[in-house]
Amino acid sequence: MNSLIIACNTIKDELNIALNSTDCKYPVLWIDSGLHMYPDSLRKRLQDEIDHISNVDHILLAFGFCGNSLIGITATNCSIVLPCVDDCITFLLGSCEKRKEISNEMGTYFLTKGWLDYENNIWEEYQYTVKRMGKEKADRVYKIMLQHYKRLGVIDTGAYNLEEFLKESQLVAKDLKLTHEVIKGNLSYVEKLLTGPWDDDFVVINPGESISLAHIKHLSLSQVNSL
Repeated sequence: MNSLIIACNTIKDELNIALNSTDCKYPVLWIDSGLHMYPDSLRKRLQDEIDHISNVDHILLAFGFCGNSLIGITATNCSIVLPCVDDCITFLLGSCEKRKEISNEMGTYFLTKGWLDYENNIWEEYQYTVKRMGKEKADRVYKIMLQHYKRLGVIDTGAYNLEEFLKESQLVAKDLKLTHEVIKGNLSYVEKLLTGPWDDDFVVINPGESISLAHIKHLSLSQVNSL
């Protein structure tokens, strides 16, 4: 069967590793990660791209539900397969169980190189706030914003030079007053999107069917049952 992948630039390094490890030759359409900040714009961009796709059986959507940005998306002539994850963090940790375990242990703000390279990220926002308000006021604001977080969890996905990235991530942790820790990632979930089986870890949207709130309920139920 012919498949095509639509993926977020944030996980570009990780998806390329998974493509190589599985010897997957499906073409990839990359989407600007900055659209995460604007769910309506992301939805429109994804739908526009899907509307121009033909001659495939499946579209593999390497996205989380990302603030309901996938609601209403439809592929007329093929199915859509997407992971049962709220965002890419669970996707890169390898399972809902791992995400739950880490979050229960300590409030964790997760980070990968992709988030700093491609996203409008929290560190950029912090630095902008310092320039606008001064460091003392900025620190007070971010203390409130991050009151439920104690740790900056750098996900080691094996897709980039970790030692070089740690020099940057340690600066992020210092600025945000968070404990810095490396957390081992796992790309098995990403690989399973490429190879199957598309079991309860995924949602398969039939041709002509739209992604709906019911699929998000399925997402929540699937994750709860696996924890």
